[in-house]
Amino acid sequence: MTSSSTPTAHAISPDSGEHWSKEGAWQVAEGIHRIPLPLPMDGLRAVNVYAIETGDGLTLIDGGWSIEVARDLLERCLRDVGYGFGDIKRFLVTHIHRDHYTLATVLGHEYGADVALGFDEKPGLDLLNGKLDLDGNPFLEVLRTAGAHEIADLWAAGSPELPDPQWWQYPDTWLVGDQQVPVGTRTLDAVHTPGHTPGHFVFADRAAGLLFAGDHVLPTITPSIGFTVPPVADPLGDFMASLTKVRALPDLAVLPAHGPVAPSSHARVDELLAHHEQRLALSLAALSGGPRSSHQVAHGLPWTRHDHPYAELDVFAQGMASMETKAHLDLLVAQGRATAAGSADGVLYTATA
Repeated sequence: MTSSSTPTAHAISPDSGEHWSKEGAWQVAEGIHRIPLPLPMDGLRAVNVYAIETGDGLTLIDGGWSIEVARDLLERCLRDVGYGFGDIKRFLVTHIHRDHYTLATVLGHEYGADVALGFDEKPGLDLLNGKLDLDGNPFLEVLRTAGAHEIADLWAAGSPELPDPQWWQYPDTWLVGDQQVPVGTRTLDAVHTPGHTPGHFVFADRAAGLLFAGDHVLPTITPSIGFTVPPVADPLGDFMASLTKVRALPDLAVLPAHGPVAPSSHARVDELLAHHEQRLALSLAALSGGPRSSHQVAHGLPWTRHDHPYAELDVFAQGMASMETKAHLDLLVAQGRATAAGSADGVLYTATA
């Protein structure tokens, strides 16, 4: 929950000269258009889908959320640049979240386009397709492990959202490990960047100086960490290692999933790494008074770019904050700076001497 100096709500994208979420097919480079699609949520207004012309059709980076208003807008924007859904030959999806994957898989199956997704997202799709044992909302156990029992009860009291099977079909192609992907005359480096989700990928066009960054490198916010089921052992450690991996690439313009096009992947990665180092230090300091749960530590930390107290967050954001704090504390354990022990109140963390 960090940001650059310009908040997402006011960020102007250089390709459009407008607020980054303004409707349109905005040319970010020759043969590449950014198409912001609406999201039915308060926090993020849009997700950027990128249409790459290939000579025999289109490759899209991400697909958007499978809702009627997003589908209609995508169709209109593609028509404005001379294409239709039938011209889409491939979707390269950065990760499994519904604002990236669901419209891609629906359109892919309708029109015969290849849908590619990172292989480490398969456990999440298995869960959504009923192939893993699931007893209720899988996030509730994560919240209780974080010590956020009241939040878990409030989440449980909400209306359960059943997965739409059309949204969560398996991809045609699994991306396994770093590899080069030909896209027309371009060659994209598909780089596995776990952290936000286990199977997240970014796509680097080194020749054009562009990074299709998904949710891994966002110019005005940082992606949620720890909000993944099935849970993984050290999502923040994975995320920071992936940031370091992207930092080793050439400095590229950032084409993010949310927010405006940004000039420097190196500069933003450095900011994100510094932010999480600061959060680790604050989390460790919170353990100075003795064993604490993730929920208890989250209570004492500032949240959002405005440093709001935890108590001022809504119930959903409080749950997200508790899970993200758990990710920071788990990394402190992995680094040997804290220990963890189970209890009836959830996992309790203690700073090492």
